[in-house]
Amino acid sequence: MAESKPLVMPPWLNRLMTFILRSPLHRMVSSKIMLITFTGRKSGQPYTTPVSYMQHDDIITLFTHGKWWKNCQDDAPVRLRIRGKDIAGSAEVVVEDKEAIARALTEHLRDNHVDARAYGVTYDADGNPRPDEVRRGAEDAVMLRVKLA
Repeated sequence: MAESKPLVMPPWLNRLMTFILRSPLHRMVSSKIMLITFTGRKSGQPYTTPVSYMQHDDIITLFTHGKWWKNCQDDAPVRLRIRGKDIAGSAEVVVEDKEAIARALTEHLRDNHVDARAYGVTYDADGNPRPDEVRRGAEDAVMLRVKLA
């Protein structure tokens, strides 16, 4: 099987999703996609990007292939726009624990089949993500856990 590169969203799609998530139309996508705003560690400027997520109580978990996660290290404060509401939180970045990333990514992909392509994951006959593909997909993924304030 050929190596697949992580799926990168085109800038126009990120701008469109940002617009939708900040509008009354957010209900179309906000059960699975949110905005995360963080401060650039070099520029000091705020940056916002749409990401898919899963939530358990006051913990939001998300994954990225991008490098923007470096701005969220050391329990960095972040703002989330989730289901039409702005919420503060602090981010924990998981880079090295690929087993933890794979476990959480498996759970995420069970509920969010659209993201499977970004990680090179397909599903078995029972609708479960294939474990070997999830492990490969987790190798270059970074997980963020955001504790809501």
